[in-house]
Amino acid sequence: MIKLTQLILRRGPRVLFEQANLVIHPGQRVGLTGANGAGKSSLFAMMRGQLSADSGDLDMPANWVIAHVAQETPAVDTPAIDYVLEGDAPLSDLLLKLAEAERQEDGHQQTQLHDALSLIDGYSGRSRAARLLHGLGFSAAQQTQAVRSFSGGWRMRLNLAQALMCRSDLLLLDEPTNHLDLEAVYWLEEWLRQYSGTLIVISHDRDFLDRVVNQIAHIEQQRIKLYTGNYSDFEQARAMHLANQQAAHDKQQREVAHIRSFVNRFKAKATKAKQAQSRLKALARMEMIAPAHVDSPFHFRFFEPSRLTTPILALDEASAGYNQQPLLTSLKLSLNAGDRIGLLGPNGAGKSTLIKLIAGELTPLSGKRREGKDIVIGYFAQHQLEQLRPDESPLQHMQRLDVMASEQVLRDYLGGFGFHGDEAVQKVAPFSGGEKARLVLAILVYQRPALLLLDEPTNHLDLEMRHALTMALQEYDGALVVVSHDRYFLRNVTDDLWLVAEGQAKAFAGDLDDYRLLRLGKDNDSASKTALAKPKKADRQAAAQQRQRLQPLKKKVQRAEQLMDKQHQQLQSIEAQLAAPELYEAEQKDQLKQLLQQQSEFKSQLAQTELEWLEASEDLTRAEQETA
Repeated sequence: MIKLTQLILRRGPRVLFEQANLVIHPGQRVGLTGANGAGKSSLFAMMRGQLSADSGDLDMPANWVIAHVAQETPAVDTPAIDYVLEGDAPLSDLLLKLAEAERQEDGHQQTQLHDALSLIDGYSGRSRAARLLHGLGFSAAQQTQAVRSFSGGWRMRLNLAQALMCRSDLLLLDEPTNHLDLEAVYWLEEWLRQYSGTLIVISHDRDFLDRVVNQIAHIEQQRIKLYTGNYSDFEQARAMHLANQQAAHDKQQREVAHIRSFVNRFKAKATKAKQAQSRLKALARMEMIAPAHVDSPFHFRFFEPSRLTTPILALDEASAGYNQQPLLTSLKLSLNAGDRIGLLGPNGAGKSTLIKLIAGELTPLSGKRREGKDIVIGYFAQHQLEQLRPDESPLQHMQRLDVMASEQVLRDYLGGFGFHGDEAVQKVAPFSGGEKARLVLAILVYQRPALLLLDEPTNHLDLEMRHALTMALQEYDGALVVVSHDRYFLRNVTDDLWLVAEGQAKAFAGDLDDYRLLRLGKDNDSASKTALAKPKKADRQAAAQQRQRLQPLKKKVQRAEQLMDKQHQQLQSIEAQLAAPELYEAEQKDQLKQLLQQQSEFKSQLAQTELEWLEASEDLTRAEQETA
């Protein structure tokens, strides 16, 4: 059990916790929420023994193993799968000792170590690591690549896999979905729902919290309050609490009236399409939870676009890629005012490439890209955070955009993005990722774009800023194209979904729930009915052909599984012989060497078979997803 009693924690002059109390029982899954700077990461640091309370107590079981995601990844030549295996400390320790015993040809020590490995199911460790990497989006080939060869985002996935590999009693996750695509988020949700230890997770992804946690610990006014249920339950409970406070009542009513007005206008235009109906439900829910965000520090609106054309931008049989190699082909798209498109698709399929093509950062390899005359395109991508001028303040950035605007007008504008008082004139250099993202958004909004392109805009934004951006986009008059793994955000700002996969980008007729089923390989018949609009006869013929194509892939997976079972039995037989004490007599030396050689060969064969099984499973999963 984790217990905070009358805890006080200061960081410099700031008081993060003032007589905070909290009890978390073993096996609970807790979402830790609160404004940026409220003390969430500091609480994690205390649990890991890196910070001490100024007064009060933090009690935790002394023997608990705590896992967390490292923020730094060494640039080493270690293969990815071996790096992940290091997360299982008992297994790694035994493997190192076994390697040393084999080097010294100490048969007795090898036998003891093999027994120890069996007790902790160590022989499945490599398969477990491979499954973790596969779930987080690594191909079989990538699993053997050196850690140093991966980019920053993929290294964070490696660190996450290493944390999940740990045999932990307590798992601490700080924004685990930030570097994941939707497919990996889906997988992580399912994994965490099966985790048997105690989980505490910091996340600004509402849908993720809704699916994973059963309690919310909310930090507010230097206290921690525990709410039962997921994040949606917490929002409603907090809304009811705030509604009972007279001081907030009037502001709440204005917020609710504003949302209700928009919902009514949208209903008047909505068709009976499933995507539209799904969004109406989401908007109705927004009305219900609005009071929980009346005290948000962020409030802004998109200005009317400086110029709109019809169409704003069009792609005609365009292809896009790199080094003259097309990644996407036959792209046809016409964007008009009011269009709101969310891009779906697995990692590497080309979502960011499509956005770059639309933005004009990539030139079509073939076909045409036509842009409306004198339109402004607002493009948000993570690399733009680093293009801010580090020695200038938010106010100076805005003054570069509009030399005629008064300082007070620009300060008032920046206040809507959370830059108040001295924060507006501080240098950007020490800003956090979230502060930089808010400034980039402020710059984009001020330019009154006719087309807004957002590539993972919520990665560094907290829940309140995500809510403010969602609200502002509801009344944006231009065209919107967005890539995001935040499903709540996608549901509330898009009307249409496009699927980017297999070199194509086409309309997806289902909703996000259908897409989840599609990616997880569940209820494929139901998902395919909504996702594909083909005649029934053609559907049946295509399905029959696809089932026929799947058969050899399924058989390949089955053969690999059967071979793994056989090799595992053979390995166990060898190890049973190695356990015999008489084998270590001097006259049995040759027999011992022969058995050790066989053991090494079987282990190598088993590892190769596991790799072949993983590759075959990937091929089958990919083919099944194409069927859906």
